[in-house]
This record gives sequence, structure tokens and C-alpha cells, in this order.
Amino acid sequence: MDDWITDNPIPLGRWIAGFMEWFNGFAAGFLNAVSDVLEDGIDAMIDGLLWVHPFVLIGLFALVALVVHRDWKLPLAIILALLLVVNLDYWEETIQTLSLVLIATSLCMAVGIPVGIVAAHKPVVYTVLRPILDLMQTIPTFVYLIPTLILFGLGVVPGIISTVIFAIPAPIRLTYLGISSVPKPLIEAGQAFGADRHQLLWKVELPHALPTIMAGLTQCIMLSLSMVVIAALVGADGLGKPVVRALNTVNIAQGFEAGLAIVILAILLDRFFKQPTRPGGDK
Repeated sequence: MDDWITDNPIPLGRWIAGFMEWFNGFAAGFLNAVSDVLEDGIDAMIDGLLWVHPFVLIGLFALVALVVHRDWKLPLAIILALLLVVNLDYWEETIQTLSLVLIATSLCMAVGIPVGIVAAHKPVVYTVLRPILDLMQTIPTFVYLIPTLILFGLGVVPGIISTVIFAIPAPIRLTYLGISSVPKPLIEAGQAFGADRHQLLWKVELPHALPTIMAGLTQCIMLSLSMVVIAALVGADGLGKPVVRALNTVNIAQGFEAGLAIVILAILLDRFFKQPTRPGGDK
């Protein structure tokens, strides 16, 4: 019985491979257009940031952090940390990684927030989405690189698309959680004042859910950063490339320095996008 089962395997792999080949040929024009748009946008952002002198860009980052958070500690940390990155000669790679993370996070939030809102208002939608989101969050990160590599080839595009697919469950789930946890008395109060569905969404639900949505944003950033680094295996630029080179050559010094730059970028992004703390400790 055991031999019969193992001697007659279901050819799932061949079926999937055949489908991917068919889809790649059928949608070649669309895939090329998506690839060109993404690649041009990413290159433009990276070139624009690299055109600015590092010291000027560091000062701008620190100034924005000071205006948003109204605290001198974060701007000082940004200046010191990014000066260390410049000193280690990883500025270009850091800007490439930052650009990929910001673009991937923007795409995730642009799709994830509306989907989360719809799921919170339509329980059937979330019932369908939940197993899909569970699957997306449990699949190993390297698996995402295989189909995108087949469809888009080597380069930054499969990396950014894999990153979006990997990170998008976080904003969907947390937007759903934030909207669905709005207290019913608050909704009823808005309805009592004559608010329609759109006014309830913009003036009641979203303000109440904002802290949870911002938590989804920070999670999305961290997930995007981790995936962007792994995407160096399919040709994506950034801090992942020196890490891969260090692994291949057992270069401890290069691996430590590139890893330190990744840690610095992760900490700064997390602190920067956290909601500012208001006087009295309220957020």
C-alpha cells in the first residue's frame, strides 16, 4: 500500500510549472509593463535620493523627525547612526534599501487599508480572506521569490513584488482589527448626529482605529525590510547584496558591517514611524 502511494505521486509540481509557463506567455505584455513602471519608479527614487549630498539628506531626515516628534533624542540618533553608515561606506546600499522599503510599504498600505476596511464592514469578505492571509504569513519567505523570479526575471522587480506579497497581510489584519473594534456606542452617537456611512468612516472609525493602523504600518515596514534584504538573492540592490557576498566568502567583517547598517535602518524606521507621544504619556 505504501509503495503504491509513493510510486504514483500526484504531479502537482508539473501542473504548477505548466501553469506558470502558460501564464508567463499569456500575460507577457502586462508583466513587462508592470516591470518597466516599477523599475523606472524605483530607479528614479534611488537616483533622486543619491543626488542629494548625504550630509544634507541626513539633516533633512533629522529635521523632519524633530518636527514630527518634537524631541531632540530621535534626530540626534538619526544623525549619529547615519553618519556611521556613511563612515562604513554603505550609504548607497542603505538608500537603495530605504527606497525599496518605502515603495513596498506604500503599495502595501494603499491596498491593505481599503481591503481591511471592507473586511471589517463585510464579515463574509474577512471569512474568505482569513485563510488566505494565514497562508501568506506562514509560507517561508524564500518561496515567494520563485514565482516572481519566473514571471519577472532577475532584478529589483521580483524583489519588490515578493516584498509586497509578504508584508501586505499586516496592514490588512490590523486595519480590520482597528475598524472592527470601534465601540458600538461611538458608532451610535455618530448616527444620532446624522452622520452617513462615509462620515462615520472618516470622522469616527478611522480616527479611533488610527493607532492600530499605525501599528500595522510599523509591522509592514519591518516585514518589508526583512524581505528586501532576502530579495538580494534574485538581484535586488541594497544592503542584502553585501550580506550575500559576505556569506559566500565567509567575510566576517563585511557581514558584520552590512548587518549593522540593516539594524540601524530598522531601528530608525521603527522609531520614526511610531506615533509621537504627547505630553502626559497619551499617544
